[in-house]
Amino acid sequence: MDNRILIRELGQAVARFEEAMEISTDDDLVKAGCIQYFEFSFELAWKTIKQIANDQGVADCNSPKSSLKYAFKNSWLDDEEIWLDMLSSRNKMSHTYNASTALNVYDKLSSFVEILKNLLITLEHLDY
Repeated sequence: MDNRILIRELGQAVARFEEAMEISTDDDLVKAGCIQYFEFSFELAWKTIKQIANDQGVADCNSPKSSLKYAFKNSWLDDEEIWLDMLSSRNKMSHTYNASTALNVYDKLSSFVEILKNLLITLEHLDY
């Protein structure tokens, strides 16, 4: 798939995630929707990094962690700690479900929006 298409899809996902996070709520169903938007945005982010890395001849970006390492190495990502926290949060939500864990992840989501937007801006300015 063309990198510009992936980046556009990532931008759309992040925009939906940001819109969802602007809704102030105590409703667990809305919070679950926000978590889903985060998971989808994170998946698109690492897979977009993977595709760009593959196009640059890097073959070992086949997991979220290896893709993030490549992005750090190339200064596409600024804050390693928050990206690893995002990966951990995504893994918690993808592999188990616990209401208190979900609420803890939800509480972090607002900080994740800006980090994803920063990656999007970086990727939009790369030369392909």
